[in-house]
Order: sequence, then C-alpha cells, then structure tokens
Amino acid sequence: MNSRILTIDSTHWQLDHVQDEWITALESGQVLYFPQLSFNLLDDETKLLTPEVRDPKKRNISLDEHGQLKGAQGDAQTLSDLSTMVQRFRNQAQSLVASLTPNYVEHLRLAPTSYRPTQVQTRSQSWRADDRRLHVDAFPSRPNYGERILRVFANVNPNNEPRVWRIGDDFESIAKQFLPRAKPYSRLQALALNALFVTKKFRSEYDHLMLQLHDGMKADLEYQKNADQITMPFASGSVWVCFSDQASHAVMSGQYMLEQTFHLPVEQQYHPELSPLHILQRLTGKGLI
Repeated sequence: MNSRILTIDSTHWQLDHVQDEWITALESGQVLYFPQLSFNLLDDETKLLTPEVRDPKKRNISLDEHGQLKGAQGDAQTLSDLSTMVQRFRNQAQSLVASLTPNYVEHLRLAPTSYRPTQVQTRSQSWRADDRRLHVDAFPSRPNYGERILRVFANVNPNNEPRVWRIGDDFESIAKQFLPRAKPYSRLQALALNALFVTKKFRSEYDHLMLQLHDGMKADLEYQKNADQITMPFASGSVWVCFSDQASHAVMSGQYMLEQTFHLPVEQQYHPELSPLHILQRLTGKGLI
C-alpha cells in the first residue's frame, strides 16, 4: 500500500505464522494494518456503542491493569458489560502481540485498555493535547527513559465509518528537522520538576528531547500542512498496530475505537538500533538516559 503501512491479511488474533519483515517494519516505525481482523461485539454489547456511556468529565473509558473500570457511567449492568467488553479486547490484543512478537512477551508491561466512543471531530483540546496534529507520543509527567509505547487499535464503528489518520515521515527525518530547534536540556530543571511532583520521576534528556519533538511538530502549522504524509482510513472492522512513540500520526476523524497499550524495554526489541532512543543518541552523539 505504502512504505508507511504494511498490510497483513490475517483473520485470526493468534497469527499462524510471522514473517521477519513484519517485525522489522514495526520496529522501523511502520504501521501494521490488519484489514480483515475484526473485534466482533457480542449481541448485548451493541448497546454500548453510544457516547452516553462515557463520563463527560473524562476523555475516555479505561480498564486499568487491575481490572478497575474508569471514566464510564451507567447502571450496574452497563458498567459490567463495558468491563467485560474491554477485558475481552485486552485478551485478544495480548494474543495478537504474543503471536506477532513472541520475544516481547515476558518483558511487556501492560498499560490501561481504553474504549473511545466519542467522535474525534467534536473534541475541544489545547494545541499540545490535540491529536489531530501530527506528532510522536511523549508524555510530560511520565518519563520513560526510552521504553517503547506499543499500541493495538480496533475500529468497531457500527456505521462502517473509518478511523482516519494522517501518517507522517520516518522518525529520523523528523528528528533531524526538529532537534536543531530543541531547547537545551537542564538537569536542574528536571530535578525541580521532580521535586515539585510535576513529573513522576526524574526527566532524562531523552524524555526532554521527545517532548521537544512532540511539541515542535504540533506547534508548527506549516509543518502540519506541508510535511510528507499520507491519509489512511482504517476501516470499520479492522485492526492496526504501531509503536506510537516512533510512527508520526494524527487522528483526524472516527468514532468507537478500542485501544491497548503495552510498554517494552528498548533493549528487548529485536532490533534496538531502530528505536527512537538509539536514533537520538546517534544523532546527538551522546547517551541520553
């Protein structure tokens, strides 16, 4: 389809076979697209396809690693059905990743599973939080020292509406463009942010630079308009997987999506040299964590 997208024609969450090129593509920042892989809702789950099940004070519904449902509203049966649906997706996402990248399994750290019933176009956000702008994922309060952010997405829209993304340039090209604009790293500032509990732990220079890339991309409207990019409609009834800290992406439209995040230590990749940490260390000529 495109060098940014690798299409895999599988209909099973437990893959029968895996090609080495799939793993290399994933770790190079490409998006793996499974157009025939559906997360099928049970009959009594179709009633959950409404924004009314989300607490309006929360951005998404989530199931934490302990099985606690958050961000939802409704009666006891609705909350139970939501929890069951999201947990079932979590199990299938784990099965997909385990069969796709078996060497990851014992090293993966599970993050909350989310259900996003809100229409993307209606969300009102600050420019930093606006995921309709091209970006790579980085989080101001949660330094991760190069740990990877692996995500599995499923479009469950009942009206056959796609989840439309823009997918941008490769990570190294982005880094070469935005690193010269990055503010210098300050260890004293990082210590202060940690002491004031602005960050959950000390912010490394790697985390500082990732935030500089994230913010620099989102703040540059000319870049948003003119960057090398494609528009990709992920069909209803499809699944896609990527490292969202490496694949430049923007979410333009869509409604009703399930998402599972995993964290992976960078040294446990098949090809650690392809990671953002190793790319940034090579470009800057120094260790960053």
